[in-house]
Amino acid sequence: MKLLRFDSGDGPRLGALAEGRIVDLKYAARKLNLGVPEGWLDPDINNLISAGPDALKAVGAVIFRVHEAADASLVSGDVRLLAPVQSPSKIIAVGQNYMDHVREQSIKPPERPILFSKAPTSIIGPGDAISWPAGFTSQVDPEVEVGVIIGSRTKGVSVSAALDSVFGYTVLNDVSARDVQFGDVQWVRGKSPDTFCPLGPVIVTRDEIPDPQNLRLSCAVNGRAWQDSNTKEMIFSIAALISFIAQGITLLPGDIVATGTPHGVGVFQHPPVFLKAGDRLRLEIEKIGVLENPVGGPF
Repeated sequence: MKLLRFDSGDGPRLGALAEGRIVDLKYAARKLNLGVPEGWLDPDINNLISAGPDALKAVGAVIFRVHEAADASLVSGDVRLLAPVQSPSKIIAVGQNYMDHVREQSIKPPERPILFSKAPTSIIGPGDAISWPAGFTSQVDPEVEVGVIIGSRTKGVSVSAALDSVFGYTVLNDVSARDVQFGDVQWVRGKSPDTFCPLGPVIVTRDEIPDPQNLRLSCAVNGRAWQDSNTKEMIFSIAALISFIAQGITLLPGDIVATGTPHGVGVFQHPPVFLKAGDRLRLEIEKIGVLENPVGGPF
């Protein structure tokens, strides 16, 4: 199932992709008279996530029968896609989690996951511009990552059971101000400015990606490939990351885990290269989709 948030001119709505069309889930459920609690289908997808498996089954039933309500779907070109998750309680990110990224820096792989946080206020959606205050940074760098959306309250989970807590996966761009990141030593301020966490275009539910450790992911700037790798390169698997985090931090429905980025980021190219106003980013992850954003630059 591919879930999304969109605006067709009358405010945010919760939708799904079905046969290449966007389905307005609340409208379709009403039209089909399926008795789905409308609160599950509010624009805040956290309501659906928190409602658990029964809610997801209900959405599946709407999608399965949507052909019976032809006007319940919208042509993709008529709508604006929004970030599929807008208000997580937290975004926990992981540094140095790809072997090829470690190799390009000529450093040793970490012995345990390196964690930091990104502010939820950094989230933007597909097509939204990445920008930053003038004078704040001159070294803005994109990072393609698998974003994991947590589906249930999770604490103390084992590695073997960790993926059961996943709701789904999305494309996440861990935009980074390198001069701020390295200058501060700790990474939070350089990773958290407004617009520095593009998400989307959809959340693909866990059942459609049974093995998240074999996905190709890439990042291109103005059509030139910067990053091209596979989640096989992860040092710590997604299951291992969730288990490690949840030993001491309770993960809540809708929380996001950003799982690290592969080689090819701008700061480690020769010579280093950074984003500038007018650039266009195209991030793609196999089985999830393509996330595109322009760069607005300093303001």
